Amino acid sequence: MFRAILSALILTLAFIGSVSAEQKQKVGNYDIHYVALGSTFLTPSIAKSYGIKRSSYTGIINISVLDTSQEGNPPVAVEISGIANNLLDARINLKFREIREGDAIYYVAEVPYRDDQEINFQIAIKHQKKLNTQLTFKQKFYVD
Repeated sequence: MFRAILSALILTLAFIGSVSAEQKQKVGNYDIHYVALGSTFLTPSIAKSYGIKRSSYTGIINISVLDTSQEGNPPVAVEISGIANNLLDARINLKFREIREGDAIYYVAEVPYRDDQEINFQIAIKHQKKLNTQLTFKQKFYVD
C-alpha cells in the first residue's frame, strides 16, 4: 500500500514542479531511489499510519535500495545514516526508520525546514560487503 501511495505521490509531484520528483543513483548492482518532500504532501491518514509528523515545516526523506542483479529487482535491507545541513551549516542527524510493507522496504527520516530553504543531504548506505556508498543531494523546501 505504501509503495502504491508513494508512487502516486511521486507522479503527482512530477506534475506540480515545485518539488523534485523521485531520483535514482545506480551503484554497481544496486539502484538507490530517493525523494525529499514536504510532509504535507502525505494525507493525514497515511502520515498517521506511519508515524510521520505532518507539518508545513517538516520534510520527509524516503530511500529504497533495489538489487538489479536479481530477477524482479527486489528491495534489500541496508544500514543507513545521514546528516542534513542548511546553507548556514546547521546540522541535523537524520534518524531513519525502516518501513516494510509486503515485499517493499523503505527508510524514512524527517527533517525540519524553513520557507524557501535549501537543505544538503549526506546519506551513508551499506548492504553487507556488497554496497558501501555515500548519497549526496540537495532539496529546496517551501512552506505551503
